[in-house]
Amino acid sequence: MQIIPAIDLRGGKVVRLAQGDYARETRYPDEPAALARTYAAAGAQWLHVVDLDGARSGALENLRIIQAIASAGMQVQAGGGVRSEGDLQRLFDAGVARAVVGSVAVRDPEHVENWIARYGDERICIALDTRADAAGWWTLPVKGWTEVASSGLDELARRYARVGARHLLCTDIDRDGMMSGPNFALYAHLREIVPELAVQASGGVRGVDDLRLLREGGAAAAILGRSLLEGRLTLTDALQC
Repeated sequence: MQIIPAIDLRGGKVVRLAQGDYARETRYPDEPAALARTYAAAGAQWLHVVDLDGARSGALENLRIIQAIASAGMQVQAGGGVRSEGDLQRLFDAGVARAVVGSVAVRDPEHVENWIARYGDERICIALDTRADAAGWWTLPVKGWTEVASSGLDELARRYARVGARHLLCTDIDRDGMMSGPNFALYAHLREIVPELAVQASGGVRGVDDLRLLREGGAAAAILGRSLLEGRLTLTDALQC
């Protein structure tokens, strides 16, 4: 299982949102590129970067900072604001190894399928951030988690598996930034319905016990955000786990 530290950007600063709520932001003093270098020095091979401004506006608003982060010594997967092939190319030109596509993957899967065919399954990561509704149906909030799509998680995960996608990043929004533990049942469900996808688990990781359970449950990667930023888990311990 790959351990992937995360840096969320808003206004050029390192932040975390609670349950995807832009009004519930915690800002950290770390300078983004310096933090990325710290993670690289600790042994991380990949870094996950989210442009939260872009996720809401539909434009790449922190591209200059993403470019600086990409020079820190790790492979970077980045998203937030990717709406077109031109956006993909701008990320790749900035040194990003893998583009994360979220809202557009839900709204316009045909375009994303074409991107996978053109750039290859290692250059595109499908991000299906999800939230369970009252009936237990896994919905897909989009546009910075401010709107809900008509398609569900199961439908789109299966569709992307059929067309040759490789990487699926799935965040349980209700766990994101809450330090309440990952939704192990969600990732077990994904392993059952799309075993061909390498699922990246995101949201709620508290410590090494959570990482061990994710690994045993078949997660291909674990995204670590708040637990690292607040010192509840060290990257060294996570990598050793």
